[in-house]
Parts: sequence; structure tokens; C-alpha cells
Amino acid sequence: MANFSKSSVPQFAVEVYQNEYLPEGGQEVNAIVTVTATGGGTTGGVPLTGAGASPASIPVRDAAAGRAPAAAVVVMVDCSGSMDYPPTKMRNARDATAAAIDTLRDGTEFSVVSGTHGAQEVYPGGGRLAVASDHTRAEARRRLRRVTAGGGTAIGAWLKLTDRLLASSDAPIRHAILLTDGRNEHESADDLRAALDACAGRFTCDARGVGTDWEVKEVTGIASALLGTADIVADPGDLAADFTRMMETAMGKEVADVSLRLWTPVGTEVLFVKQVAPSVEDLTDRRGEAGPRAGDYPTGSWGDESRDYHVCVRVPVAAIGREMLAARVSLVLPDPAGAGGAPQVLSQGLVRAVWTDDMAASTSINPQVAHYTGQAELAQVIQQGLDARKLGDFDGATAKLGRAVQLAAASGNGDTARLLAKVVDVVDAATGTVRLKAKVAEADEMTLETRSTKTVRVKNTNR
Repeated sequence: MANFSKSSVPQFAVEVYQNEYLPEGGQEVNAIVTVTATGGGTTGGVPLTGAGASPASIPVRDAAAGRAPAAAVVVMVDCSGSMDYPPTKMRNARDATAAAIDTLRDGTEFSVVSGTHGAQEVYPGGGRLAVASDHTRAEARRRLRRVTAGGGTAIGAWLKLTDRLLASSDAPIRHAILLTDGRNEHESADDLRAALDACAGRFTCDARGVGTDWEVKEVTGIASALLGTADIVADPGDLAADFTRMMETAMGKEVADVSLRLWTPVGTEVLFVKQVAPSVEDLTDRRGEAGPRAGDYPTGSWGDESRDYHVCVRVPVAAIGREMLAARVSLVLPDPAGAGGAPQVLSQGLVRAVWTDDMAASTSINPQVAHYTGQAELAQVIQQGLDARKLGDFDGATAKLGRAVQLAAASGNGDTARLLAKVVDVVDAATGTVRLKAKVAEADEMTLETRSTKTVRVKNTNR
């Protein structure tokens, strides 16, 4: 593990949970990799530098004094015409943005963007970022009071302006918050996808839909592409509390651009890499090559937190009694000096394969692997069930959502179980016997769809 000062950044630890035993002819190896970051940010905000750097050599978070800021944040507020219906929605959005700005630490760089069929800087303007202080926060709040609703919705344009603004900062943590109340109707889906592709890896973004007139897959797709969170805020009155929580989380991030690096030996194939907690996110197609037989999977920014990843590889067949290293999992950072040198390895763990003729050993399913396989299936069948319901395939919807109820009950995912109960009448959770409700509030259906990928951690793991 890298020798970071505990007072500056989190310490990373990697734990691997698996049943390494394979039967004769067995090839598929599954492991849950738990990554935990602890102990960061305890001395007034010192960002990451090289391992072993002395406190005197580390730039503190004091942009006003000409030093590198720790974070740069842009808040994108939907100001399209629909935000005026009802008029309280725009007021709530202004108040929420002001609450987020008030949550910024001194020295954080920030900007507010108004999004319509184009994108305009609300504060500070001139293609710049402001530096958070009592003065600039007050100025931003005053400027926000003049923001009104009118125009269309072209989210790709908002993201492009945000990217330009954040690119002007040297801050290691680059984050955005996006709020919309409608569908992306004033640019094509290809335009939005191109903007997301251009922004991916450059900043993270939390996306929120307010009300019920927006498209769930658009908002969740934005958050997924930019390694952020997505959620619904059905009642605009709840926006301020949600924005405050989001900004508090962003201010807790200490390390950016962390990658999960997977090295595999000759003949081994990576089948998939997924984040499975706190939510399901398939990272398989985001692999970036990192040298011979190694690939990097982006994980974004970290504070004090823990996440779980499911790694699945296919190994060559070996004889009974043989064992091999199936994969090496490392947490890595780009060269902290920015010179394109060797990355820092923060921590690592090993995934093993051992061939045995002990049937009990080879058929045992690791509890962590079993749990998260179920959680990934839960997210999938909810999406399939809701899609079937929208298409009028009520038998298919009943079967899929019944399976979802069964999985949620078995895994102890009480939050998802409660959301499902607003869409179906549960007859028997253990068997997944349900009836579709005749009438479902649109907000309830959208909440279930938006939060379908949220998971619960493994119970009784003996960690």
C-alpha cells in the first residue's frame, strides 16, 4: 500500500472474497473485491501528491492564495420553460442551488450554469470559475435570484460548457450536479451521447430529475456515463435538502481518477467487471488497456467509503491439484506528478483458482458472490418488468416483478422491497407471487426505476 500521510488522503485497502476451488474442467472464477478508503481529509484539506511527500511540500486548498484548489464544482440548473409550471419549481431550484453553494468549502472553485436549448453562465461568467468565500457565495446567491425559466432542453450543451469550465481548473476533484425536469428534446440522442463521451473521465456528475416529466433512462444514463449518482426528487420542495447532501458528499472526496486495474495471466479471459455496491454499474466495456494483459476500469473519486466489485474471469483448464493466480486486482492512480510516469499502486488483492476433486469444496458458492449475483439480477428484472409493463405485456411484467420481490426479500433489500410494493400487490414474497396494481402513481414507478440499481451490502460476512 502506498505510504500516504493519513492526514492528507484516504488509505486504500483491497479484500477479495471468493471460493477459489474449481471442479475438474472448471474454468469460471468469480470474486467479490471490496475496496475501502479510510482516514482522508482530517487536516483542513490537503490533496493527493506523491507517496511520502512531506506536509510542507503538499499544496493546500487555498485557491485564493494562488495554490491548487482541492475541488472544482459546476451546478447545472434546468431553466427551460417547463420549470415555471408550477412557478414554485423554479424557485425551489434556485433555493437548492443556493443551498449547494453554501455547502462549498472555502477555496473550492465553482460556477453555476443555466441550461435551456443552450447553456449560459449564471455566475461568475467570462468562462471562469469563482473561488468559494463568504463574498462569492453571497454574490452567487444574488445572481441566482435573477434566473428565470424560458426555452428548451439540450443537456449535451450544458455538459459541454461545464467541461470547458472545469477544464480551466487544476483541482484534482472535478464534479458537477445536473438538475432537469424534462426530456432532452432540443438535441438528438446522438448529440447527447457525443457530449457524454467527450466528458467521460474528465469530471463526475450527479444527475437529478425533478417532478415526473423527465426520462429516467436519460438521467440515469448521464450519471452512469459520468460515474455519478442518479435519483428522482418528485417534490420540488425536497430539492434543497437533496442538493445539500450531494454537495456534502462531493466535498468529502479526496482522491480523483482512481482505477481498478485487473491483470490476468496468459490464456485468461475477463468476462466482466461490475461495481455491485452501493449500486450496480457494469464497467466491463470501459476498460482501458494498461500494458500487457492489464486493463484499467474507472471508479471516479473517493472519500471515506467502501465499494464492492464483482470480477469474473475464465481461466485455462488445469489438472486436479493445480493452482494458479487467476487475476491480480490493484487500485491505481495516474502519475501524481502529471508527467506520464508510472502510476501509484494504492493497494491490491489476488484472485486464485485451485482445481479439486472435492465436490463439496468446488460446489460451494461464496456468500458474497451469491449475494451480489442476486442483487445484479434484482436490478435487471426490475428494469425488464417495468419495460414490459409499459409495453402492455402484463404477464411478463408480473413474472419479472414477482422475481424482483422474491430477490429483494431474500437479500434483505428492504428499500427496494418497499418501492416494489407500490407497483405490485405482494401475495407471497418468498415465492415471488404478486399482482400488478391497477393504478400506479407515476412518481412511484419512476422512483423504482431510478433506484433499481441500488444494492445492500452482504449480511453476516464475518469481515
